[in-house]
Amino acid sequence: MARTKPALVRLSELALGQHADFFALLAARTKGATREGKPYYQCRFRDAKRAVSFMAWADGAWYETCEKEWQEGQIYKIRAAYGENKYGPHIDIQNLRLANEADKADGFNDADFIERSRYGSDGMFAELRGLAEANISDEPLRRLVLMLLDRHAEPLKRLPATLGKFHPFQGGLLEHTLAVTHSCLWLVEKYTAHYTELRPPLNRDLVIAGAVLHDLGRVLEIDGDPLKPQQTVAGRLSGHLILGRDMVRDAARELDDVNPELVAMLEHIVLTHLSLPEWGSPRLPLVPECLILHHADDLDAKLEMYARCLSRDEEEGAFTARDPVLGRQLFKGRSV
Repeated sequence: MARTKPALVRLSELALGQHADFFALLAARTKGATREGKPYYQCRFRDAKRAVSFMAWADGAWYETCEKEWQEGQIYKIRAAYGENKYGPHIDIQNLRLANEADKADGFNDADFIERSRYGSDGMFAELRGLAEANISDEPLRRLVLMLLDRHAEPLKRLPATLGKFHPFQGGLLEHTLAVTHSCLWLVEKYTAHYTELRPPLNRDLVIAGAVLHDLGRVLEIDGDPLKPQQTVAGRLSGHLILGRDMVRDAARELDDVNPELVAMLEHIVLTHLSLPEWGSPRLPLVPECLILHHADDLDAKLEMYARCLSRDEEEGAFTARDPVLGRQLFKGRSV
């Protein structure tokens, strides 16, 4: 008797234990080895709302195909069972092939695999530009910031903030930058009023300029592939901190009236806002304005990661499934 063909569903809609056909993008394929030297590939498949792992072991049915044929950024039609364990969601693959044009008759659309910010990029960019224009009082510094924003508007609107940590979706870089700038506006007002003895006082212009430009180097660090963005050569060689510092320095040289000390401090803030060497900062922050930016940046990044984990979790019980990026299960709270 012929086996019944399983239903075609979305990866993000699979129930625990369900066996089905679905389309998924191969987002990552990483080769590793066990302590005994047994090779494997750890693969991550995703749609716009869910990511799952698959282990291709050397003695398994899919190892050779994975090694020779599977490519990151390609979309596959997969028949598999969905499960979850302490490491997070995973699939057990039965069949797999590349998605093709004929699959569009079944509703396949590669646009479904591009995760986007829930906010419109044009609106976010206009809001960010408006904040810079209204809140940077030093006119030459304001022109420098607006020039850099306008010059890199298109990638700012399109790129993720990171490739797999926080805001890892189209428009995520702009969403993150706008949120950090709003937080910095509030924080610099609070602490300027609190520390009236500081001479000179906290530089509000510098904090806002740093917030707007702190991750600008990512437009050179990340390429524009909508399905599988990758680090560019410059991104891998230098990273977004140094690239961003150089972008500020080069743009300032095009203007003849920006205060050199302000430029030097802005470069320092862009270069050091991650604060910790283990996070990639090449120098420690030496100005208090950088502390405001650092903590606003870190808070927005971590809250987005927590919110994404909590809002998408389907695990039963008081805790989420283990988030592979956060490396922990989050407490969801008890129902009242």
